[in-house]
Amino acid sequence: MADYAISNVARRVVYAPSGVGPYAFTFEILTSSDIAVYRGSTLLTLTTDYTVTINANGTGSVTLVATAGTSNITIVGAKTIQRTTDFTTGGDFFANTINDELDAQTIFIQQVAETAERGLKAPVIDPTDINMTLPSKASRAGKTLAFDANGNPAVGEDIGNWRGNWAAGISYTVRDLVRDASNQNVYRCNTAHTSTGTTPLSSNVDIGKWDIVIAVADLSALVDDAEAAAAAAAVSETNAAASELSANDWATKTSGPVAGGEYSAKYHAQAASTSAGNAASAQTAAEAARDQTLASFDSFDDRYLGAKTSAPSVDNDGNALVAGALYFNSVTGVMNVYTGSIWVAAYVSGTDFLAKANNLSDLTNAGTARTNLGGTTVGIGVFTAATVAAAQQAMDVEVGVDVQAYDVDTAKTDVTQTFTKAQRGGVVALTDAATITPDFSAGNNFSLALGGNRTLANPSNQTAGQSGAITITQDGTGSRTLAYGSNWKFSNGTAPTLTTTANAVDVLVYFVESSSRITARLVSDVK
Repeated sequence: MADYAISNVARRVVYAPSGVGPYAFTFEILTSSDIAVYRGSTLLTLTTDYTVTINANGTGSVTLVATAGTSNITIVGAKTIQRTTDFTTGGDFFANTINDELDAQTIFIQQVAETAERGLKAPVIDPTDINMTLPSKASRAGKTLAFDANGNPAVGEDIGNWRGNWAAGISYTVRDLVRDASNQNVYRCNTAHTSTGTTPLSSNVDIGKWDIVIAVADLSALVDDAEAAAAAAAVSETNAAASELSANDWATKTSGPVAGGEYSAKYHAQAASTSAGNAASAQTAAEAARDQTLASFDSFDDRYLGAKTSAPSVDNDGNALVAGALYFNSVTGVMNVYTGSIWVAAYVSGTDFLAKANNLSDLTNAGTARTNLGGTTVGIGVFTAATVAAAQQAMDVEVGVDVQAYDVDTAKTDVTQTFTKAQRGGVVALTDAATITPDFSAGNNFSLALGGNRTLANPSNQTAGQSGAITITQDGTGSRTLAYGSNWKFSNGTAPTLTTTANAVDVLVYFVESSSRITARLVSDVK
């Protein structure tokens, strides 16, 4: 036995691998067996795997028989805790014997202290009533260590063992966690079993042996809600900025738009006044042209010559004759025009005037010679194209033809419009097939009932600016998938996965950017 002091040092040291050593230790030992040596987690054997050199002061070093490789080398005090000496009454009591005994006791204490340092322990400042006793074996088996509201040890919830993507033919145990690669959902095993069948697990025969932990569809809905809220906030911000424009501009500005292509109230009022003035002027001109060419055509029924066969000076009502007015002779059955000095039969190229009323352009014809009421032969060519056109416009105004270019319910393409009623389009049903090609000229909104795994191809008649939605419904079997043509573009370049439960409803909302791009987003599991 050696005779030296025992230093106050930790009885453990850990080295990174460095060949065979030597690996020094600074705590004192009495014999080579007072230490244990580990390569990684493997306990090495004295002499077989390593040798020990003890210095004169009790410290020393370890040299490996073989290289350490890539694992750390750990040297720790491991003296067997026992007492092998005994002092008898009246027997020898030598100093070296008692020194060896005390050295051994000190080493024992240091070993216990080093081990305790690596254990869980409450801080010295904790309350004195803290209870660090672990729960019983039966209650903590297979569970995690947790702490209750008082800081005392408690049984925690199990968190499971990650097993990666689910696969058939694998032995799963309780608490195993897997990912369903078909829809990225995460499940926890609640019953030990060997897996069979295929994904999705929601329709697998063993679904009862799994509990869903993360439903990706629910997370997607949360993301959609967040994005919708962000979009609404952006719109609100834009509206708030617009509201800061001067109220005076919206009321009085007469040139150019105020904002966003919109014009002030005064601008529209002036435009309306100008339009009304122009319309009144046009109507006045038309009426003047009518009076000039047809005189009292609108009331000729009251102007007739009765049975007179010679040129009269007044009509049967005793009214003075009006130049350019039409008069009807009941005897001859002929309508005549009074020119102011003579009567002219109202005939055009052999056809009576009234028959030509629907085609006034014929009045420009020179006509053939006719006999007037007084017996004089004259020509009828007294109308020009300009006067006939003016007469046609005047007649249209009289009978309400084409009074307005459009009414208030007519959609226009030359101005910005605000609709005060809903604008709707029908829902076009798409025919289920292996490949489905929507015709975007047929409508904006579509419906699709899936009867199997399908591909939504690039639409025909795809035109930039069109938007709408496609309602997609699983059949009673469910588990139907949908692939997409190259024109369909999604967030992060990842096509969405349909809700695969039977009769589930998803909605694919789209906007056509160009003839080769359609931006789309799936609203999943609509209920």
